[in-house]
Order: sequence, then structure tokens, then C-alpha cells
Amino acid sequence: MASASFLVKNPAYGPLVVCYANKINTTFSKDQKDLVTLNAEGSEFKGINHVTRALCRISNIDSYNTDPAKASEIDYWLDIVQDCLLGKDFKVLMSTFDKLENHLALRSFISGYHITLADLFIWGALKSNAIFNKNLKNGEIGDNLTRWFNFVNSLSYVQEAINALTTYVESTKVKKDQGSFDIGLKDAEMGKVCTRFPPEPSGYLHIGHAKAALLNQYFAKTYNGKLIVRFDDTNPSKEKEEFEESIKEDLKLIGIEGDVCTHTSDHFDTIYKYALQIIKDGKAYVDDTDRDTMRQQRGEGIPSKCRDLSVEENLRRFEEMKNGTEFGLKCCLRAKISVDDKNKALRDPVIYRCNLLPHHQTGDKWKMYPTYDFACPIVDSVEGVTHALRTIEYRDRNPQYEWFLKNLNLRWVHIWDYSRMNFVYTLLSKRKLQWFVDQKLVTGWDDPRFPTIRGIRRRGMTIEALRNYILMQGASQKDLMLEWDKLWAINKKVIDPVAPRYAALEKEKLVEVNILDDIAPSTKEILRHKKNPDVGTKMVNYSNKIYMEFADVSELSDNEEFTLMDWGNAIVKKINWSADHSSVESMDIVLHLEGDFKKTKKKVTWLSRIAANGDKSVVDVNLLDYDYLITKRKLEEDDEVKDFITPVTEFKKLAVGDINMASLKKGDIIQIERKGYYIVDKSYDGTSMDVIIIPDGKVGKMASKADTSSGKNEKKEKKDKKEKSSKKEKKEKGTTKAAPAAANANGVKGMYEVKPIYGEVPPIDTKTKMYEVKSIYGDNVKVDLPLTAGQRKNAPVQQAPAPAQAKDAASADDKKKARKEKKEKKAKKEPPKAKVEEITISRLDIGIGKVLEIKRHPNADSLYVEKIDLGNGDVREVVSGLVNFLKEEDINQKNVVVLKNLKPVAMRGIKSFAMVLCASNAEHDKVELLVPPEGSQPGDKVYFEGYEGEPDAQLNPKKKVFEALQVDFTTNDDLVATWKGIPFRTDKGVIKSSTMVKATIK
Repeated sequence: MASASFLVKNPAYGPLVVCYANKINTTFSKDQKDLVTLNAEGSEFKGINHVTRALCRISNIDSYNTDPAKASEIDYWLDIVQDCLLGKDFKVLMSTFDKLENHLALRSFISGYHITLADLFIWGALKSNAIFNKNLKNGEIGDNLTRWFNFVNSLSYVQEAINALTTYVESTKVKKDQGSFDIGLKDAEMGKVCTRFPPEPSGYLHIGHAKAALLNQYFAKTYNGKLIVRFDDTNPSKEKEEFEESIKEDLKLIGIEGDVCTHTSDHFDTIYKYALQIIKDGKAYVDDTDRDTMRQQRGEGIPSKCRDLSVEENLRRFEEMKNGTEFGLKCCLRAKISVDDKNKALRDPVIYRCNLLPHHQTGDKWKMYPTYDFACPIVDSVEGVTHALRTIEYRDRNPQYEWFLKNLNLRWVHIWDYSRMNFVYTLLSKRKLQWFVDQKLVTGWDDPRFPTIRGIRRRGMTIEALRNYILMQGASQKDLMLEWDKLWAINKKVIDPVAPRYAALEKEKLVEVNILDDIAPSTKEILRHKKNPDVGTKMVNYSNKIYMEFADVSELSDNEEFTLMDWGNAIVKKINWSADHSSVESMDIVLHLEGDFKKTKKKVTWLSRIAANGDKSVVDVNLLDYDYLITKRKLEEDDEVKDFITPVTEFKKLAVGDINMASLKKGDIIQIERKGYYIVDKSYDGTSMDVIIIPDGKVGKMASKADTSSGKNEKKEKKDKKEKSSKKEKKEKGTTKAAPAAANANGVKGMYEVKPIYGEVPPIDTKTKMYEVKSIYGDNVKVDLPLTAGQRKNAPVQQAPAPAQAKDAASADDKKKARKEKKEKKAKKEPPKAKVEEITISRLDIGIGKVLEIKRHPNADSLYVEKIDLGNGDVREVVSGLVNFLKEEDINQKNVVVLKNLKPVAMRGIKSFAMVLCASNAEHDKVELLVPPEGSQPGDKVYFEGYEGEPDAQLNPKKKVFEALQVDFTTNDDLVATWKGIPFRTDKGVIKSSTMVKATIK
């Protein structure tokens, strides 16, 4: 049986579609030497030309092998492919395109009356040709060749071949994105790895749980191991069986089924035995301290009064807890680990609490229940879990987990923590989500505004896109605040190739359009998706009475030609506006179907007002859109949800839709042309239907509709503020500028007065030896010619002031003289002030670098020595004091933020030529790298809006410039690095910390 393999980098489309047409087994490769290889009839053929000829001999799609004349004709065209279309000679290619255009003028196929190998190989050569594709996109290929090319492109086996190639390319990209999964699980052995996904059945599965489930499944499958789905049902106050069933359903939706399904409650007897053991070992005690006092003591590192009770007393008290007595209900069991450890998770944590509510699995057997922190390591060990994957929020509890394993003599379980999937404007806390449900701010746990699996599926998220996105995140430990745009962009790639297209028009100001041509109502069958025939067809109504949207009509003018999509061109004859010009009463047009749609500026959607069968031609459609539930990008622990509620989160527009939409079912995903992608939320019930817009990942559309301080609005506010400030400065400066003098005439002052530049000049007789000259400065100002001694030529001579004016002028001169003397006297007493050097952020040269190498400093245990690429060939050696905070793998090959213009300084014998900027908490016991925006490259400049000056070539250490500026370096509530509230920014976006808010940067 024949088989073929294709190099995906430069696909040989001709041989590829011929293989699919003949159902030849086909594979793809990223690294094979030849563009295509074929194994057939016991021989191997390599290269396009050899494979092409070999395929002709085994193909059965035409009469090549049975009709010598037909074979000869096809060979002629194959020679043209080889000689003319596979090269890059522009003149040869353009000449061949013209030849094909002329040949196809009166033909539907290259040879004969049906598809032959000539059609497929020529199509493949054109498909691979960059010049042809560019000209085709620009409309510079002839109509005949374009028509033929699109027809061949639409053939089912051609589409199948293209889709297979695309799928392979995308799958390899996904694998590339999964590089972060290579975390090196400790002691992982093939066939022995066991992971677990332990959801609490107290709510519905949300997108964060989906990541946890998929990661555990990924590692279990990678090592050919086992995945346990375990319900952590240790708190009967929160848990319900309905939540457990919904979680199972949601897991199944995202393709996860555990090898085993268990409950923590299955092990309550075992956990109880370990509780008795830890009490008998003197490592736990029963505490009856009230909750508030206990919280205060733990915070201040004060031991409980019950900490040193005897083993016997603790066992007695524990029995009372078990029986749910009045005293027992006041108690809890605490592990005796530490009173004042810096890690507060180790300060004698509670491991058992009383609860009289019946358990949905064990009924009223127990009156006390273990906490998650105590039950988890026990059950993990007992059930055979080898690797416990936990979100990074549990990192402080990892020593506690290990303490229980060690002190209970349990089988060891390795821990790996990974970052949570935190999204902007999104709550993942079950308690806070429950609040929205209780307040009836949403319709339920499947509300399209909710981040639950059911919620985002109702919004139009596909499981394929969700899985791909989560797997792309990998097992990274960087805790980032994620945007929604990338997830929805991936979703768009999934739905776009298969979403059928329909038309819908907004009802507001809907315009009735009259086509003046004599057209009888009719229908026509067209593709639901022009690029994917497999999506099927739909029937479109045509008549001389149609609807168009006001927004489209308002942009047209009389006698303008435009295009009616899926029909042809038309010309506006008259637009009948309302009296106040706020709406259009009707519009008259005539068809011009022979017109070129490529030459029109406007392509508009439309709907017929009349159905050919006399029935309805449109259906009423409610277009629904949603906003985020909260107005703050990230809520802090002490934030009250109710303080950040988005006032309006649901938006509805009334529309009329294509009658074909009446047959859509709930959950169907479609594209409404020129509006976006939608998912059917309520199918047509004879009255109307509801569709919800699916975000497409475009950043502008993903912004909060209620957040006026972000994005463009924020930039506009800054710009307006800057412009106002600039105008104000100009206005203030304008009052001091010189302007044409307005003389004081008849006691009326001008806008301002300009003092005479020649001083006070007494009146002079204007008589000359020859004739009298009128003064050009006015009737009262005269010039005597020739000039008297001491006068400058053409100098204006001012009129002497009147007595009252002279007195005022003298008074003003006296005051001026007094001020001058006072100033001179003061100047003698005070030494001249030194010029203050301005310290502004623009003096720092901060940029993005990439760590190429990292090693320990040979002479200092706390220092790393890194080689950092700063772009443009600038590679520097940098010494950083990060050993106690970050591992080498946390820094190596990472993009970092670097201060580049510090004076080089020797650190324990090695000179450092820059400084890596990091975020640090107040105690300086936690430090992490600043994270440049996605897509950053070495050499990217960091700037601060409003401070775009040139940096110093090198900072003078004596001036303490960096030290003066650094005191205002901090991260804000959104993790963004700032100076005086202004973000660190590159052209790619803002710079952030991974997890630290209100941290210092140094």
C-alpha cells in the first residue's frame, strides 16, 4: 500500500491533495530532508517532480493511465508546472498566470470536463507560490483563474488535506508551548507515578480547578501512571451531593476521568487512628481556647494554656470531642509544632474540629472532622499518591505537610506547587461567588459572567480551547494575573473554521430599503461558511424590499455604489431622511450586479423583508453582551466585594435575524457577519431567541466597560491634563511677552504698557533748517533733525508726562529704587545659592535583558554572577545578591529588568556592570524578579510616561541619583512596578511583579 510523507515547512500542496484524493496514507514531518517522499509499488520516490510522476501512475481520479491522449495532455500541463510555476522568475510567473487566465476563459477545468491531475498539480503549485497568493489577495489575478482556483480549493478532499496539515502544525505549536511541563518530577518512575485531583464538593468547578485537574492528568499519563479523583469532603457545613455530581459532569466535559474516584471520608477511621497516635506521642493537644483568643495568640506567638496538658487529659478531651459533648464542642485538636515559627502555618495548626451537621457520605457517625491540612498528607500516603501537585498558595503549608508525613511515619509524598490561574476582574473564591448567587446578581452557577466551567461554556468557550490554553500555561510557578484576551483568541481559532455565518440587523432605526428593479421574491442556496463547504448550506430570500442598518445607510450618499453581501453591487438613488435628520425613513436603490465588488468601499449586510414562500423572512433576536462582575482588576483579601460591584453587567440589543437562525439549537456557535461570534442561549420559541456574544480576544473589547480609568480613557485623561497644563503655562508666559505698545491716550490704558527703551526724553523742537517733519510716533512726539549730540538715529522720543503723571512716575521710580537697594543689601548678606541638580526618573537607563549564563560567585556564598544580554551586542557581567532568594533555574534564560548606567563596581573581586531590579517585601525575606511584558526582547527600553528625557551616560555615585529615585519604586495593587505611581513600561506593555503587591523595588 502506498504512503507519503510531507515536510510541513514548505508543503508540496499538489502531491498532497492528490494523495488525499486517492486516499493514500499521508504523514507530516518537521525535519525530513525532502519536501515529499512517496513509497509505492516497492519503490521510494523523493522530491516534487519524481513524486508527481509516480502519483500519476497510481492515481485513479482520471483516465491518465487508460487514455494515452489524455495522459499526453496532462503531461503538457505538468511540464508547465515544473518549468514555470515552481520557480521564482517574476516575468515567467506573470506570463504563466496570463496563459492560465486565457486558457480558462471558456473552460471550467484545465483539461476536459472534469477534475484531472492537471487541475490538482497546477492548483498545488499556485497555492505554494507567494507571488500568486499576494496578487490573489490584492485582486490582481484574472477573474477566470480566480474562479477556477477557488473552485478547486473548495473540493472536499482538498479541504481535508489543508485541515490535516493545519492541525499538525498547530499541534506541534502546542507541544512547543508545553515546554514548561519539563519540571523534572523528583523520583518519578515510568508506570509508578500517581497523582490526585482533590476538589471540595462545595461549589461548581471553575477555570482554576480545570488547570489543577489537567495538570494532574498530564503527569499521570506522561508517566503511564494513575490519576485519583478524590472528593475532599471534610466539612459537612459546605458540602452537597449535587456539587459532587456537577464536578463529575464538568470533569467529563473537559475530558478527565480518574482511574479511581475516592472520598476523604472513606478514610475517616484511619485518620482518627493517626490522631490518637499523634496525641499519645505528645505531639498534639486539645485546646478549649475561644477562637478570637486563639487567633490573637497565634499571631503574637503566645502559647496556649492547654499546650502542656498531659496525654491522658488530651485523650479524655478528644473523646468528648468525638462524642459531641457540650465541653467537646468548645474544643479543637491542635498539632504541637511551634508557637512562634516565622511561618505561621506551623504555629500549632488546628487538625480536628467539631461539627454536628450530618455528613452527606457518613451520616451522623462523626461529630468531629479532620481539617484538610491534616487529612491530606495521610490520605495521599495511604492511597499511594507519589506526587502531590498543589497551587502556590499552599507553599507556606508545605513544611506542615512534610511534618505530618515525618511524625506520623507515613510513606513519603513529593510536593510540586504551581501557579494559580488568576484572571483580571475575576473572582475564583467559592465564598465570593456564592455571595453573587445569594444576592441574585447572577442567574446561578452557570451564569455566563461566572468563571465556572459551566459559565464560560455558556459564554461560548470550547473545551478544546480551554484545554489548549491550560496546557500552554504548563506547570509554571510564576503566579501571574492573567488577561482573558489570549484564552478567547485561542477559542476564536477553534470556532472560526466551523461556525456557520448568518446575518442579523439591529432593530433601532432599522431602515426599509426599496430596490427599484423589478424583482420577484425568490430563494437561493448558498454556503453557510464560504471557506468550509462541510458546514452545509442555507436558503437566502431575495426580493425588492429589504432591511439595512441605520449605521450603514447613514454612511452612504446619493449615487454611491456599494455591495450587498452575498448578492452584488447596488447604487443609491435617494436617501429619505427624517425632518430632524436623526433617522432615515427609507432608501431607494437600483441593482448593479455587473459592478466590481472589489472597487466599492462599503460591503453591507441586509435581509429581505419578504419571504418567497409568503412566510416570515426574519426572526426576532436578542443580542446579549456582558461585562465583568467587579470593577477592580484584582481584589485584595480585605476588600469587600460589595464595594466593587459593576453597576450594569448585562446589555441587550434587539435585532432581526436571518430566518435560518430559527432552526438553531441551544449551544450552537455561529458568526453573525460583521458583528462577531455568538452562542445560542435560548433557541427560537416562535417569538424570539437569545444569543450571547463570544469574546474574540481583541484587547479593546476585553476592557471593562465600567472601568473609565484604564486603557484609552486613562491615556486620554493624561493627554487632556497635559494639554490643559501646557495651555495654562503658555497663557501665563504670554503675559510677560512683548507686544505692540498701546500708548496711554486720554487717560485710557492699553492691555499692557511697554517701557520706553531709550529712557525719558524731554520734548524737542521739530524745526529744522529745511522743513518741519511730522513725527512717525504720533502728534505729541517729535524728532529734531539733524540729531542732537548723544541721540541715536531713529530713536523714538516720548512726550513728557503731565504733572500728575510725572508724580506717579516719580513715585514708581522711587519704589523701584528702594526694592533694588533692598535686594542688593540682602545679596551682600547671603552667599549665592548653589545650582540644584534636577533628579528625575529619565536620568536612569533601565532596559530589558536576558540572562545567558549564571553561576555562584567563587568568593561569596550569597552572590550570583550572571552574563546578561542587553541587546545590540551589549553583553555584561552582573553580580546579584539573590542566592538566598532564587534558584539558578529561576533566573537562567529569563528576561530581567536591568539598570544599565550605574558606575561599575567590584563585588568581592568581580566587577558588576549593571544591576538586576527585583521586588522585595518589607522584611526582605522574599525577593522575586520583575517580569517584563510578553514578547520582550533584550534591548527594549523601559520608560515612564511624561518623563521621556535622555538618561545619564553614567550615574555619579556621589550624587545619589538612583538612591533618591528608588525610594519611590514600588508595586501597586495590580502588581505593576511603578515610580511615584507611574508604571514601568516598554513598548510591549507594563512591567509587573509575579505575586507581590506594595513591594519595594531595588
